[in-house]
Amino acid sequence: MKGFSFAVLFAALLGILFASQTLYVVKETERAVVLKFGEIVQEDVQPGLHFKLPVMNEVKKFDARVLTMDSRPQRYLTLEKKAVVVDSYVKWKIDSVAKFYQATSGDEFVANRVLSSRVDTGLRNKFGERTMHEVVSGERDQLMTELRDDLNIVAQNELGISIVDIRVKRIDLPPDVSESVYQRMRTEREREAREHRSKGLELAEGIRADADRQRVVLEAEAQRDAEMIRGDGDAKAAAIYSNVYTQDAEFYEFYRSLQAYRESFNSNSDLFVLEPDSEFFKYLNSSSSSK
Repeated sequence: MKGFSFAVLFAALLGILFASQTLYVVKETERAVVLKFGEIVQEDVQPGLHFKLPVMNEVKKFDARVLTMDSRPQRYLTLEKKAVVVDSYVKWKIDSVAKFYQATSGDEFVANRVLSSRVDTGLRNKFGERTMHEVVSGERDQLMTELRDDLNIVAQNELGISIVDIRVKRIDLPPDVSESVYQRMRTEREREAREHRSKGLELAEGIRADADRQRVVLEAEAQRDAEMIRGDGDAKAAAIYSNVYTQDAEFYEFYRSLQAYRESFNSNSDLFVLEPDSEFFKYLNSSSSSK
């Protein structure tokens, strides 16, 4: 019994070992090639369970999903010889498994290095054909589309991969250029501020001068109207006095004398030297004599 159990266990181990050496699984997210002593004998193995010869065959599996290569920011020159720093990325996937293995030995690092070099050259050429405005906003999408189409042909022929998309994440100016641009923009804004301030001062002076002119005109017109009203009042008063005088000349003369007395003796500091029988005291003398 013990010998039979040992034989069964040994056979099971041999079966598991044989199955592990002859059977392999390719996942849905993978593609594979089968090698025979290093030579490709089966290309682009599809997902599923497959059989291979032990020892003689070797299976190489690769990621069939869309992969991303994030490039380091690079400095390029535009058509006007202005420097820009471009940060970009590339999305790619394996198109021909056999060609990819032959070109890179299945190493994604090698594929990214070759692809990065091609992208760098393509971006340098595309940026050199366009102005700063075109690469920043005007023809940015067109530039990416042209580069993707051109690079896709090269990548398929050289690496067996297809370029899904190429995108520029951001475009910056180099630090030295950014500082000069900032200083130029600051100078321009300060110049505009001075112009606006100067125009404001000129406008304020004009408003102030107009206000002063209107004030002088209004004062002159008010003075003129006041003099006209005063003259008209004096004329009416003179006419009234004249009319009264003609009606009772003696009473009018008496009234004027009383006004003269009141105005003359209104202040205690005034001093008059007059003769007692002066015409000025005519009505006072007459009132005294009547008493």
